[in-house]
Amino acid sequence: MSDSVISVENLSKSYLIGHQGPRERYSSLRDSLASGAKSMLRKTRDLAMGKQSLQGDSIEEFWALKDVSFEVKQGEVLGIIGRNGAGKSTLLKVLSRITEPTSGRVTLNGRIASLLEVGTGFHPELTGRENLYLNGAILGMSRKEITRKFDEIVDFAGVEKFLDTPVKRYSSGMYVRLAFAVAAHLEPEILVVDEVLAVGDAEFQKKCMGKMQDVAKEGRTVIFVSHDLNAVNRLCSAGILLANGKIVFQGTTSEVINAYLATGQTQTDYTQRIGNGTIKLLSVNITNSTGTDVDCIDTGAEIIVNFDCEAFQDQESVMFSICFNTLENVRIATFYSSYYGKKFIIKSGRFKATCHIPKLSLMPGSYNITTAIDAKNVMLDAIYDIKIIHVQLPNESEFLTPPDTRQGYYLENFDWSVKYRQS
Repeated sequence: MSDSVISVENLSKSYLIGHQGPRERYSSLRDSLASGAKSMLRKTRDLAMGKQSLQGDSIEEFWALKDVSFEVKQGEVLGIIGRNGAGKSTLLKVLSRITEPTSGRVTLNGRIASLLEVGTGFHPELTGRENLYLNGAILGMSRKEITRKFDEIVDFAGVEKFLDTPVKRYSSGMYVRLAFAVAAHLEPEILVVDEVLAVGDAEFQKKCMGKMQDVAKEGRTVIFVSHDLNAVNRLCSAGILLANGKIVFQGTTSEVINAYLATGQTQTDYTQRIGNGTIKLLSVNITNSTGTDVDCIDTGAEIIVNFDCEAFQDQESVMFSICFNTLENVRIATFYSSYYGKKFIIKSGRFKATCHIPKLSLMPGSYNITTAIDAKNVMLDAIYDIKIIHVQLPNESEFLTPPDTRQGYYLENFDWSVKYRQS
């Protein structure tokens, strides 16, 4: 383990959470006083013993992390992904020494800089200039070091105009600009960045990604948590997939992303649905031109989307649609059968509807799919976020500069040329 910058061994973190028991509709004053006295007694006892004080009638032990082990080598860029509540932020807080683990051990070889929450280490009454020195000192920079890098940090953050304004008047984006600029210019051996970068605008996100790539090229280590799978794929060389506080997959970035996408394809009980239910979508799958099921496709590839449905009565003028949205729920494209005058007569029973898309020219990234079936302006069945699909560049890509969604969401074939005018 001597060549590891970060070594995590059997790391676990538990929290105690309180639950209120069922309440009778009517209770006497004596019952209320007795309950309040018991709660006060328990709080006093917990405080006296140095324990966490909790509200509720019953206490549950919740494991945010459970037996997590991994190593990160010098210069490695590690992406950590997983659904909300998987334990990503808790893991970063333990690594950053903000939270103590319940059990296990973390070994860090080098100075660490963390950007986990907007405004961490900032005082709202102090100006941007004062907070720059304060935050730099918290992260371990000397005053001389901060002064030497002051102009570079301010230029990167782009907040020079507001440098002598109290940060309580800053927007969340300005907070992030200054906080990331300080953390990135600390020149730590380890840089830890959470989803907080999503607060910044597109231009600043691009600068941040470039800075993290520069940090990695200099031989330093980066741990990056994000729901933007395209950013993780572009930046990271390895990945970890967390679920319910445990590592469920570890490998190359593409392998981890594919494992993450696969976890979203096993859903059969679709709860986010609306409609009168006279026709019901039972499942949806996406295949390539050879009929193989796919969750990850090349941009510009041919795909076929298959609806497996059941009609509980005959229907006329039935229309089908597929919508592609970003993970931030921005609508990108809709393929609606009525665009080409396709309205179907459906007989009662099981049937299959198919949408053939010859060329899905979406930018590399991850997209949510929403489906709908309607007839005569009546919604029969619609399911939101039924599936996630990842779009990537082909292995033999001709692009020297990889495109991304900051330039838009479509990627068509094109060619540039220059002709000189004859005098």
